[in-house]
Amino acid sequence: MRSFLASSIGVTCAAVLVLPLAAPASAAPDTSTAPAGSAEPSDTPGSTQSLPLSPLSAPSDETTGEPTRTTAAAEQGLLERDVRSFSLVGVVWDDPDTELHGTVQVRTRALGTARWSDWQDLETHNAEHAADPGTTERESGTVRGSTAPLWVGESDGVSVRVRSKTPDPQDRTDSAAPLPAGLRLELVDPGKDPQQVPAAGSESSGDAEDSRTTALDGRVLPALSKAESEARGEAEAGLTPGAQPYIGPRPRIITRKGWGADEKLRERSFVYTKTVKAAFIHHSATGNNYTCSQAPAVLRGIYRYHVKSSGWRDIGYNFAVDKCGNIYEGRAGGVTKPVLGAHTRGFNANSMGIAVLGTFTGSNPSASAVNAIAKLTAWKLGLFGADPSGRTTLVSAGGNKFKKGTKATLNVISGHRDGFATECPGARLYKKLGSARTSSARLQGR
Repeated sequence: MRSFLASSIGVTCAAVLVLPLAAPASAAPDTSTAPAGSAEPSDTPGSTQSLPLSPLSAPSDETTGEPTRTTAAAEQGLLERDVRSFSLVGVVWDDPDTELHGTVQVRTRALGTARWSDWQDLETHNAEHAADPGTTERESGTVRGSTAPLWVGESDGVSVRVRSKTPDPQDRTDSAAPLPAGLRLELVDPGKDPQQVPAAGSESSGDAEDSRTTALDGRVLPALSKAESEARGEAEAGLTPGAQPYIGPRPRIITRKGWGADEKLRERSFVYTKTVKAAFIHHSATGNNYTCSQAPAVLRGIYRYHVKSSGWRDIGYNFAVDKCGNIYEGRAGGVTKPVLGAHTRGFNANSMGIAVLGTFTGSNPSASAVNAIAKLTAWKLGLFGADPSGRTTLVSAGGNKFKKGTKATLNVISGHRDGFATECPGARLYKKLGSARTSSARLQGR
């Protein structure tokens, strides 16, 4: 997901927080002086280990033996070490307005083995992935710069290296840019799964009866027929009874309780926007090495990373979709309501964000995931009278593609890159949005 910006500075698709905080979330604890892998109290579901990075030895030129211009100040990391179990990893730094010009790579060791992975890249973010200057949230002091998190599966060993952008060898005046201050490695244990929710995808053992049963304890909102959705939608959207609502059937949705969200992490209050005129599609950039049974853990890891490591008020996306087509409630506040998310800087108002779990710069999304996008948008956009195959006008709150106050005409179902200069949601997923629009409109009865 190497990004292409007008400023030529790469950004990624991680959610973008522009909301005020009622009570700032605490950052991940500094465990650098504690025993290896110690983190939060053991009674907390999940945990975060936060380890400061140190300068690495400056490499030498193979011909001269002299140190290269990539000095220790421009290369930081940690050598291989034992840690407590974790499954998701990312790197954060102090100032969200400071850009990381370079690369971030990690190696991890599978839990209870001697197997180390190859070096894996983490997608880097920059200053645009932070709250807008002057907002309560931005001035709270909790927001950090961050890479996208990477799902690595259960691991108990890690090594990381952060390298500044390599100087041009032909330009003797060019030097490596300094790395951001306060670089820390974040190792996230998503905690144990709640009671198993029957999956809807290829790894499913559940059926319609399972969905009705799990709905009783609030873990799943079962699918509704088109007639049921239209009847409920009229009331929820304030439509005149008997009007043509164009609301698609409500798909089956796994709630926050269903995927095990720890509600003590997020801000207690909810923030709403006026309506939902558009849906922005994202990829999580967490990689594709997960099973659908692991998707709730991936989501819990992203949630914890957004709140505890990056200092956001809640997970940034309004919804998430996994490779088996399961749909998950994201940011809290009500799946039928216009919850203000933190996913597309400049266009969070009057929109919703849907993240497909995975990375789709070079890999195709599953047909099940694309179908889930169509089902979800047909229902949710229908509640607010939006045509998935149409276009709409949104006013930018400021970003790197549209200046503040610009009226931008966008597809009702857009990719993140349409509103912000980034490669997100990945070229392969972006190419599938046309078919998602067509299917979504058909499900609405248009």
